[in-house]
Amino acid sequence: MKPLIIANWKCHPTTLIEAKGLFNSVKKGIKDLKNVEIVICPPFVFLPFLKSKIGSQDCFWGESGAFTGEISPKMLKNLGCEYVIIGHSERRRYQKETDEIINKKLKAAISSGLKPILCIESLAQLKKGLKGIAKKVIIAYEPVFAIGTGKPCSPEKARKMRKAIKYPVVLYGGSVNSQNAVNYIKEAGFQGLLVGGASLNPKEFIALAKNIDFISKKR
Repeated sequence: MKPLIIANWKCHPTTLIEAKGLFNSVKKGIKDLKNVEIVICPPFVFLPFLKSKIGSQDCFWGESGAFTGEISPKMLKNLGCEYVIIGHSERRRYQKETDEIINKKLKAAISSGLKPILCIESLAQLKKGLKGIAKKVIIAYEPVFAIGTGKPCSPEKARKMRKAIKYPVVLYGGSVNSQNAVNYIKEAGFQGLLVGGASLNPKEFIALAKNIDFISKKR
């Protein structure tokens, strides 16, 4: 399969004009890349305006009902989403999401036809998150110390975790940039990347995508 690169914009940018500008800049820069799959995950409010391969940063575990402020997987699917990030460490920390809640979200996403990306830092989170789920999902290994700190996990340490995760598609996330991205694919054995801060800089993200496309082409 082609390497999968997920751009997680988190809570950026603050206006639709900025979101469209960022999206269009990236789309133009990657339009000729054939050997990598790229998915943009913007904030919920921008999803209807970005027509391409998009994903969501989160979803609810219910289909509909009296759940003020929640967004269901079916709503996301209707908007054209293909992927959804679930269990990101920031949601575990700030929204107090438990492994049980994350497990329910994964099941709801799968039931609605979305491709879930389960974020984990440990094998314990992997086991609890996937309890009762037979279908293989995409896993994203994100060591908390590397997220947004500019201090990425070394490819050597990341490789050990990759070997321990017995799933066919595992992404690496945590201070990924155009300079170190290739190492996580070639040296550490990951099948793609979950990119945070670098995805908000069109020039940097395009360079990252081109580097991965290049090594994928040579395989």
